[in-house]
Amino acid sequence: MSGVDATEANRPSPFTTMFNFRDVGGPTGHDGRTVRYGRLYRSDSPHRLDDADRAAFTALGVRTVIDLRRPREVERDGRVPELPGLSYRHIHPEHDDWSQIPHPEEQSVARWLADRYAGLARTGTAGLAEAVGLIADSANAPVVVHCLAGKDRTGVVCALTLAVLGVSDDDIAADYALSTEASARFSAWIAATMPDAAELPRPFLASPEEAMRLFLTELRTGYGSAEGYLRHAGVTDAQLAALHDHLLD
Repeated sequence: MSGVDATEANRPSPFTTMFNFRDVGGPTGHDGRTVRYGRLYRSDSPHRLDDADRAAFTALGVRTVIDLRRPREVERDGRVPELPGLSYRHIHPEHDDWSQIPHPEEQSVARWLADRYAGLARTGTAGLAEAVGLIADSANAPVVVHCLAGKDRTGVVCALTLAVLGVSDDDIAADYALSTEASARFSAWIAATMPDAAELPRPFLASPEEAMRLFLTELRTGYGSAEGYLRHAGVTDAQLAALHDHLLD
């Protein structure tokens, strides 16, 4: 990643019950400014936090958790444990049930995923705008944004945020692609703890860089820019400016 400190990008996660947790900080944005560390984290669902992981989570000083899962996912699995000073916000960007959309063998995984992200951007405007608006408010930081696996819905919110900050598509796609290794760890954990669980479809475990590049390129075709899309979704100019002010060094 050309704009990312490799040491930070490859720093091991402090958690044993989350598999896709990482700091979004590090890449280079507008005017050569760096996305600040310790302000925005992305993750898979933190409902599994045990005592040791709760201590590590508390040490980060997280103020706000943004949960992008469907209501039925929250009801099934639970939410992040209640911790002192932690605000929990559940936002469900409306989108199709991807498990009901088959992946044709002749279609690349990247194309299938990019189409799902485009669909999310079409139907989930209100939720995506609300999530980015919360990230824009420095009073909420540090923020953890998560969904179930932390790669798709979370990946779209983080991609939109980083694009507004001027981070290159290559760096956004490289960060997104880190979820492939995390998905493999998550899949191994499921196999070990729930041996009767069905094997996850291939697109649910993959995060090819090309999927994010396709999504961002096609988003610009429709809206001119990530800022154009977010304005369409309801994010204000003041919120876009606030993203720059507190997320860029």
